[in-house]
Amino acid sequence: MRIDVLKSKIHRAKITQAELHYVGSISIDADLLDAANMIEGEKVTVVNVNNGERLETYIIKGERGSGMVCLNGPAARRAQVGDLVIIFSYASLEFEEAKKFKPWIIFPTPENKLS
Repeated sequence: MRIDVLKSKIHRAKITQAELHYVGSISIDADLLDAANMIEGEKVTVVNVNNGERLETYIIKGERGSGMVCLNGPAARRAQVGDLVIIFSYASLEFEEAKKFKPWIIFPTPENKLS
């Protein structure tokens, strides 16, 4: 049996941009992606701490060192610049493997940098 478990989490990143007229997704600073073991194109769930909105999208790699966390396309309607979000990704693992698995969890600074 396989189950889905938390693979990676970026906890309380700040939205720096919201670009409505752009092909959908979320752009995330490459430094944050590397630290959280996430990759471009990966499916993520984004939860807005400020308003409770929850959405699924995919990652676009943002400029390294920029602190960028930008919701693009229709997702831009789900957050305002300055809102805090939690970004999750999941992995499908065999049940016994899942019991031992430890996810990558990062806590960016208020400027979306690594501490």
